[in-house]
Amino acid sequence: MTLNTLEDVYHDQLQDIWSANKQALSVLTELGQAAKDEDLSKALIAGSNGIRDGMNMIESICSKHDIDPNGEHCKGMEGLVAEAAAHVLEEDFGDNDVRDAMIITQYQRMVHYALAGYGCLVAFANRLGHDDDGAVLQDCLNHTYDGDKTMTAIATGGVNAKAA
Repeated sequence: MTLNTLEDVYHDQLQDIWSANKQALSVLTELGQAAKDEDLSKALIAGSNGIRDGMNMIESICSKHDIDPNGEHCKGMEGLVAEAAAHVLEEDFGDNDVRDAMIITQYQRMVHYALAGYGCLVAFANRLGHDDDGAVLQDCLNHTYDGDKTMTAIATGGVNAKAA
C-alpha cells in the first residue's frame, strides 16, 4: 500500500500495533511461566489479558474502517520478542530473583514500544476526527501505562532488592 495521507498512516499503524500485540502475547505467556515472584506472575497474566482486550478493540476499529488487522508485520516487536526470548528464556540463571528482574526489563521494553504506538494512534485518530476510535485507543494507552506502572512497582517493591 502506498501511504499518501494521514488516514493511510493511521490504517497502517493500526495493523502494526495489532501485530505487535499478537507477537508480545506469544512471549508473555512464557515469561509468566518463567517468573517465580507471585506478584510478577499475576501481573504478567493480567498483561496478557490486557493485550487480548487491546487486540479485540483494535480489531473492532479495523472492522469499522474495512481494514484487515493482519495486514502488517511489526518488525520492531519481532526484535523485542526475540530479545525477551534470548535474555530470559534461553539464558541460564543461577538465581530466580535475577531472572525475575530480567523478565521485568524485557516486559517493560515491549510495553514502552506499545506506549509509543498507542500514543501515535490516539493523536492520529483525534486529528482525523475519529473521536470514537480515539477514545478506545486512549483506553488502550491508559491500560498499557497501568501495566508499566505495575511492573515498576513490582521491581522497586522487592524484585530488584532480592536480585541484588
